[in-house]
Amino acid sequence: MYGLARREQFFETQVVPHMGAAYNLARWLTRNDHDAEDVVQEAYLRAFRFWESFHGADARAWLLTIVRNTCFTWLQQNRKPFFELVEDMPDLKGAQANPEALLLANVDAEMLRRAVEELPLEFREAIVLRELEGFSYKEISSITSTPIGTVMSRLARARTRLQKALQGGAA
Repeated sequence: MYGLARREQFFETQVVPHMGAAYNLARWLTRNDHDAEDVVQEAYLRAFRFWESFHGADARAWLLTIVRNTCFTWLQQNRKPFFELVEDMPDLKGAQANPEALLLANVDAEMLRRAVEELPLEFREAIVLRELEGFSYKEISSITSTPIGTVMSRLARARTRLQKALQGGAA
């Protein structure tokens, strides 16, 4: 009994504080508040059930990996496939302003939210993990189980698409 109580306490101190990040990722991936709540609840149940498998130092990254996997499972079971893998890589040298510069120029937050929601899932995921949750490329690579080069490519493509969407809306 003492072991279970201690396990619960450690889980509460290490994992529960990251509920906001978990919801944020689930919300951006599902594009729906209610669905995100369901995914986060299921992810936390899974995380608690498999808490003994956590041996790392970063509970937040471990949790978001579970949230991501739970989200993809949920999407497969509840929605039609909508993965849009994009292989075209535009020339980034000609880009004038990056999304961060556009934000500083007072781009409408609603326009940005819509632009992010319109990104293909793998790009949206990379942007959320990097720009909103502050993960490093290496951490994103670990969370998404993709090579770091793929993470960098997805971020570059997502930023380019955001830039085009925001410039198109502002013009």
